[in-house]
Amino acid sequence: DVQLVESGGGSVQAGGSLRLSCVASGYAYDYSNYCMAWFRQAPGKGREGVATIWPGGRITYYASSVEGRFTISQDYAKNTLYLQMNNLKPEDTAMYYCAAGLPSGAAWWSTNRYRYWGQGTQFTVS
Repeated sequence: DVQLVESGGGSVQAGGSLRLSCVASGYAYDYSNYCMAWFRQAPGKGREGVATIWPGGRITYYASSVEGRFTISQDYAKNTLYLQMNNLKPEDTAMYYCAAGLPSGAAWWSTNRYRYWGQGTQFTVS
């Protein structure tokens, strides 16, 4: 199975920056075959797709609310997914989840696309 472990949460002031990491591991896990994504969930709201990166790392998509401020990337050598977040806003406050799934017809922002999820990392923008 695949395990995903996020880190990097905390508190940051509005306008600041933060980088989240997600380390992937698991039996016979070929990281390079998976679509990877970051989702977030604020209190009382549904889980929202933030950004995704496709196998090969050349194709990325972002939610309109974060485009231009967030950058998703991955390091295959370290089996690690990153989310660089700049110019943070209070509305970015949420629990952030890393997700992995094989390519499918589901929209990238759909939770149904991803089979594996991390436990989440929380950060607050004030």
